[in-house]
Amino acid sequence: MASESSVSLTRAIEGSVRRMVEGRRVAVAFSGGLDCSIVASLSKRHADSVTLYTVGVDGAYDVQMGRQMSEVMGIPWEHIRISEENLLGGVAEMMRITRTASPVTLSFEIPLFFVSKNCREGLIIGGQGADELFGGYSKYIGLSEEDLRDSMREDMARLLTETLDHESKVSCSFGKKVLYPYLDEDVVRVAGQTSVGRISPTDARKGSLREVAVLIGESEAAAKKKKAAQYGSGSMFLLRRIARSEGLTVNGLITKIYDCECRD
Repeated sequence: MASESSVSLTRAIEGSVRRMVEGRRVAVAFSGGLDCSIVASLSKRHADSVTLYTVGVDGAYDVQMGRQMSEVMGIPWEHIRISEENLLGGVAEMMRITRTASPVTLSFEIPLFFVSKNCREGLIIGGQGADELFGGYSKYIGLSEEDLRDSMREDMARLLTETLDHESKVSCSFGKKVLYPYLDEDVVRVAGQTSVGRISPTDARKGSLREVAVLIGESEAAAKKKKAAQYGSGSMFLLRRIARSEGLTVNGLITKIYDCECRD
């Protein structure tokens, strides 16, 4: 039997998704993982139409998982391909839009950039905030509960200031808007009442969200493993390969592009 906290969290997340997408056409930035599978499944219940978009190189982990989960959920899916031919151009364009020079930010935000540029819908929904709310990052493993809470708060503050500003600039430049159901105040409130506890190396992180996936009938999503966006899409692999071909590190490559595109 589901716990009371899991039921409350499920209601909060579904309420958030419903208010955001009801009767509207929605694109899902879709890696095939737990967080975005939950919002995709709930969007299917309430939106006028839903399309899943997965960004990645051919054969990338996210592409395989995205295709697989789209079939399981019965939601239309499209693969937005990245390659050596379009990746550096995308990074340069993202730099011009945001003036961001951080290799970490740029590599992590590549999938959303390509979804924003290529999706037909005006609204994009995804899973941002779930890792910060429910202890999803591998760096949380082994922390005391106090240190874990402190780290999660710091990461949430960074998300709310740096990441959302970056994503807003990117999406707005293409006439799109990004929706954040996990950052809805009701979801944040309920999540704050859920004990995360210490996370051991053997734990399946984000246990409370996995229970939500089961409750909404997406048990396969509940079993999915997490892979960071820059690795799941294959973008970091490509950046490293391009950088090596020019005798540079990834940081050096990013700096070179930034100097070409953004220095006044």
